[in-house]
Amino acid sequence: MSAIRTAAVVGGGIAGPVTALALRRAGIEATVYEAYENTADGLGGMLMVAPNGLNALEVVGVDRGLAGQPIHRMAMTDGRGRRMGEFGGLTGLPPSQVMWRADLYRAVRERAAAVGVQTVYGKRLSGVEETPAGVIAQFADGTQVTADVLVGADGIRSTVRQLIDPAAPGPQYTGLLGFGAYSEAEVPQARPDTMYFAFGEHAFLGYWPVPGRGTAWFGNLPYDEPLSAEQARATPPAAWMRILREKYAADVPGRDLLRGTCDDELLTFGGLEILPPVPKWYRGRMVLVGDAAHAPSSSSGQGASLAVESAVQLARCLRDIPDVGAAFATYEQLRRGRVEKVAAQAARTNSQKSMGPVATKVMALLMPLATRTFLTPEKMFGWTHRYRIDWDAPVAPA
Repeated sequence: MSAIRTAAVVGGGIAGPVTALALRRAGIEATVYEAYENTADGLGGMLMVAPNGLNALEVVGVDRGLAGQPIHRMAMTDGRGRRMGEFGGLTGLPPSQVMWRADLYRAVRERAAAVGVQTVYGKRLSGVEETPAGVIAQFADGTQVTADVLVGADGIRSTVRQLIDPAAPGPQYTGLLGFGAYSEAEVPQARPDTMYFAFGEHAFLGYWPVPGRGTAWFGNLPYDEPLSAEQARATPPAAWMRILREKYAADVPGRDLLRGTCDDELLTFGGLEILPPVPKWYRGRMVLVGDAAHAPSSSSGQGASLAVESAVQLARCLRDIPDVGAAFATYEQLRRGRVEKVAAQAARTNSQKSMGPVATKVMALLMPLATRTFLTPEKMFGWTHRYRIDWDAPVAPA
């Protein structure tokens, strides 16, 4: 049985409640502290949960009723709509699911509440005092709480990460802005179980048919100036749509999807960011999880899945290893290599999204041969998607 009895989890997004669920299953009473006054219902764009993420969600009981659309394959096209290659699903694994972040957030939050996990809102962390027996979390409203350990699940701009290591790196801009929307246009012969990636002359576009709703799309626009979501939204949607329609004017099906999109329906996400490798994941009785420790680009399709994996692995380590330092070190050893490999692969994908017309044409020539020979689905996704966590297996100290 774990020597840890209580945990304060800072951050009430997706990683925080999942961490609390996993800790609770490990016999540790965890309370979630969220900086904002209310829940984040209805906020955020679309995300994909891969088979490895679905497996980790199953461990904490969030595997039923997810409002996702199954994606069995991925297809790559050039700016003229010509197929460059296709990757099918992996044998023996369920399909990935694409869903609104708000739907995953709601499912996780409702599961946490159902099993008795308490979430306290309006608690913005301002400092931490460590003692030999635990930590005292101090909040901006003057209150404080005591726990055996403190888990930073507070996102890519983590306060806990800065408390652990004031020299820790912050997020870096990828050179791409993110947009998305539903379009009334339908792409001929596009299948609802397939996600399409179109590499146009000036910008990248991903899309998939949504039965009864037309086509969902997301675009990555090369942009020199890093803009936060708030800064990007200061520009009216109609102005961004004029820019996007110009960028995709020569692309198929980009131009048609943009023409079929109402200006007011545009979702603007601001600059896409990644988190460089974080030197210190823990210190004393504080530890990081999710985007606070590792935030690959959204191009990875693994952000949510990796966060859930890390939450479950952290709970297993604290369950089985009495010494807190040894538990945190083992957790980091289990996770660091995997998440940094995913981040590196996503960085390469980002470079492909903004590589220009000449390089795009070269890729269009080479990709069909590659996908028929060495670039197989197993080699591309096997090591990420086949990752499984055996909750019942004991964890040995690193």
